[in-house]
Amino acid sequence: MVTDFEQAMRVLTGDGIEFIVIGGVAGALHGSAFITQDLDVVYSRERENIRRLATALQSHQPYLRGAPEGLPFRWDEATIRNGLNFTLTTSLGDLDLLGEVAGGGNYSDLSPHSQEVGGFGVRFRLVNLEKLIVLKRAAGRPKDLAVIAELQGILERRKQREG
Repeated sequence: MVTDFEQAMRVLTGDGIEFIVIGGVAGALHGSAFITQDLDVVYSRERENIRRLATALQSHQPYLRGAPEGLPFRWDEATIRNGLNFTLTTSLGDLDLLGEVAGGGNYSDLSPHSQEVGGFGVRFRLVNLEKLIVLKRAAGRPKDLAVIAELQGILERRKQREG
């Protein structure tokens, strides 16, 4: 299933969930040509935010991506509180909800390295390009390492235009 980024963003922002977009979508919004199939966000672990997140996604059939079919899984506040990082498949597509991310920490740690932007018809927080490069390096996966050179090139061109 192809992820409906616009609809996923509307669901998350419509319920006032505090989150920061990272990963491939962040890269694309910063100018990367690499294609991504999922939406990666770091979410606030505050109690009210967890409640909103559980409620917002409930009707979109969240299930653990890669888990055997039929494995019992309940998407609710307790599950989110007792877990941290969730790679989900939903009726909106693939969604990675991260309570903490290598190289960036949690929502509060990452927030100073993000800004509010507009996209997909909504306003949301986006990790800045410098921090995105740090996150990609920390993840260390081949697909992340492959995009770092491109992101660094984008950053250098921005600096040249600004300076």
